[in-house]
Amino acid sequence: MIKTRAKRLWAAMKQKAPFAGKEEGAGKKSWKRILSALVVLLLVIWVVLGIYWSMEPGDQNVVQLAQESVESQGQKMVVGYTTAFTLKHLADTLLSKPGGYLSNDVMPPSVFLDNMPNWEYGVVIQLRDLSRSLRKDMSRSQSQSTEDVDLVKAEPLFHFNNDSWMLPSTEGEYRSAVRYIEGYMKRLADPAQPDAQFYARADNLSSWLMDVETRLGSLSQRLSASVGQQRYNTDLAGEANAAQSTPAQSQSQVKTPRFEVDDIFYEARGYSWALLHVLRAVEVDFATVLENKTALVSLQQIIRELESTQETVWSPFILNGNGFGMIANHSLVMANYISRANAAIIDLRELLDKG
Repeated sequence: MIKTRAKRLWAAMKQKAPFAGKEEGAGKKSWKRILSALVVLLLVIWVVLGIYWSMEPGDQNVVQLAQESVESQGQKMVVGYTTAFTLKHLADTLLSKPGGYLSNDVMPPSVFLDNMPNWEYGVVIQLRDLSRSLRKDMSRSQSQSTEDVDLVKAEPLFHFNNDSWMLPSTEGEYRSAVRYIEGYMKRLADPAQPDAQFYARADNLSSWLMDVETRLGSLSQRLSASVGQQRYNTDLAGEANAAQSTPAQSQSQVKTPRFEVDDIFYEARGYSWALLHVLRAVEVDFATVLENKTALVSLQQIIRELESTQETVWSPFILNGNGFGMIANHSLVMANYISRANAAIIDLRELLDKG
């Protein structure tokens, strides 16, 4: 009797086993589908965030924003405040734009982005140049005068490594620099603190423009190299007794690697964006100097050229066609505007020095 029941139970278990196996297989397939859906959803989120975080900040009226800033503190506008505010505002924008500062990120999707980090680097270069000029020229009456206490601390912080993730982070150093610039701005607009000054002189402006001139010249050359060029060596041209450390070839082939073309393009675009805003501040703070040198219209023309560098890029990729080919070359278009702005800056410096 017991054996008979055992046989029946064993037979029932054998009949249920195939169904149990099927249920177990269905469960595994269900988990795989859920996992695949989660992976696809994560990739979609990364793509959307990557597109959103790669959107460049738009044109901003730094002159009006500076006026609102000084009025909110119950102070009056003074010479140099707009330029100092623009330096602070550009740094704030760099840190607070969509996605924040991306150049030092180590997590997806930021780690896969390269256009925005190169754009950020272009802005950082202008922050460094302007902060250095403020410290060594614009805030000092002469070569023997002392440096401003806040600018002395702010300028080195902007020169901190631009891609440090932590200990310390780049954002932390830049935020500290912004606080020092804010301290300089408050003292600058306070009549009771005459130790903070801004000297709008032609030589100070010319000195900063010399840095701008070399930056734009370098960017123009790097952008033009997108199609490859056979260049003569002009390093010692114009100086009969000039010498260099090691000999160089009389001609060389210069061509930007294909995967670096967009990097240089967005670096130039970021630098031009920052420079455009600084020049608008310069137009206000150095207005008297520019009018006396009949150079105001020259500065306005430079601003117009730089505005063209910020036109919308409708292509999803930075195209690298030949100069007169069927496909556009975005680098050559950018190089054209930058070269024209650079030529106008050279003329402006001559007016400031000799006009």
